Amino acid sequence: MITVNNLSFHFGGQTLFKNVDLKFTPGNCYGIIGANGAGKSTFFKLLCGELEPATGDISIPDTVRMSVLKQDHFAYEQYTVLDTVIMGNMRLYEIMKEKDALYAKEDFTEEDGLRASDLEAEFAELNGWESESEASKLLQGLGLPVDMLYTEMSQIKESEKVKVLLAQALFGNPDIILLDEPTNGLDLQAVAWLEDFLADYFGTVLVISHDRHFLNDVCTNIVDIDFNGIKMYIGNYEFWYESSQLIQRMIKQQNKKNEEKIKELQSFIARFSANKSKSRQATSRRKLLDKLTVEELPASSRRYPYIGFDIDRQLGKDVLSVSDLSLEKDGVTYFKNLNFTVGREDKIAFVGNEMSISALFGVINDEIEATGGSFKWGISTSRSYFPHDNSAYFNGHNESIIDWMRAYSTDQTEAYLRGFLGRMLFSGDSVYKPVNVLSGGEKVRCMFSRMMLKGANVLMLDQPTDHLDLESITAVNNGLSDFKSVVLLSSHDYEIVNTVANRIIEITPEGMTDYLGTYEQFVEMKAAKAANNL
Repeated sequence: MITVNNLSFHFGGQTLFKNVDLKFTPGNCYGIIGANGAGKSTFFKLLCGELEPATGDISIPDTVRMSVLKQDHFAYEQYTVLDTVIMGNMRLYEIMKEKDALYAKEDFTEEDGLRASDLEAEFAELNGWESESEASKLLQGLGLPVDMLYTEMSQIKESEKVKVLLAQALFGNPDIILLDEPTNGLDLQAVAWLEDFLADYFGTVLVISHDRHFLNDVCTNIVDIDFNGIKMYIGNYEFWYESSQLIQRMIKQQNKKNEEKIKELQSFIARFSANKSKSRQATSRRKLLDKLTVEELPASSRRYPYIGFDIDRQLGKDVLSVSDLSLEKDGVTYFKNLNFTVGREDKIAFVGNEMSISALFGVINDEIEATGGSFKWGISTSRSYFPHDNSAYFNGHNESIIDWMRAYSTDQTEAYLRGFLGRMLFSGDSVYKPVNVLSGGEKVRCMFSRMMLKGANVLMLDQPTDHLDLESITAVNNGLSDFKSVVLLSSHDYEIVNTVANRIIEITPEGMTDYLGTYEQFVEMKAAKAANNL
């Protein structure tokens, strides 16, 4: 259990939150939400003891073990994958190393024997004999091979390190698990496994995530950091979102009624205060007016960009045809013998091997040359591409955001560009910020602005929601759902894939599966096939 009493924290002269009282209990999963900069990661650091609060305290029993998802992907380079995972229970790891050192001694004494006996007892109590098996199961669940256990961390890819560190946080049945963006870098299958793992977990789980489907599936409570406070709500993210929107509408409606009543009273007072026969009524109404106040809406830190796509011309009959397309490079097969045709009403989500999907997008966008087969775009198509790696658009560029945008706009006036950027949450002097110093989220918003200005009738997006907050992801989801033409999409966001796509193409190095339907239906189909093959 975690008990938070009268917690306040200030940063840079700004109050992130104050007078916070919360209680986190075992068997529940708490989703921590709030706009970027609201203080989600700061709250985690306070729980871990990395930061000291301005007021209040956080109480966690001494007997409770807390595990935290590490953010430094290169902190364990000299260790094996197995050792890194077992370090999730540092006491168990220390016992293992001390045991190994004792048994390696040439002059093993009676005192060493007694110490080894104590260590063996504690080792068994901490389920040390099952540690390798548990680590293996965690890694397999996240999609990593068992033979990676004894590989050094320095020898594996960063995307694999992310999964190893997640396995480390889950290892050894900790009483409390803190997960900051655990689904970042995970494919949809690994996310599904993590959802199942956390859904049945006995301990207390706190998770920061921008993945709405994940929050809906695993959370029993939502903890909202906003209005310089932290409030807890029962239910998952969808329940919180619908409830919060309803409350906001009710407050606005009440305010409108109050404003109308105030105007009515003010009008009466103005008309009759000088009339002796009505002066008593005017006085009573003035007293009523003094009591009647318009409740101010709390100034939320949440900001929603506008993302919407218009098309310059309608698509013709032919959009894209792919014939026996293959790509092999440096001995790696990315995909081979791909065959599919894109129709005018298709919104296709590409799932499966992410490296293969990014390579396919690069090929059909004429950035990578295929090693076999062909593809052909229809003559009426105009395309706008959102690559997984957008660094080429910003590195080496020192112009301001507004000048960067000017290169993609037919309307060159500052008034138009400022208005456009304002809808993308760039206002005031922020439009003069150099693009080479933008944050990841700011760069993504610039890339979407570029796409919206083009007016293309085919959108190609490879992992477009990386670095975005929940509000921006919701805007992307709405924009793609409302788009009246073709979308080719790859994303880790389950909700976007499931609500935008009407067709799923699974890409693997060996081939592809083409399925007409939603992602949820596709997953059910695969599960049924797997069950039939047992």
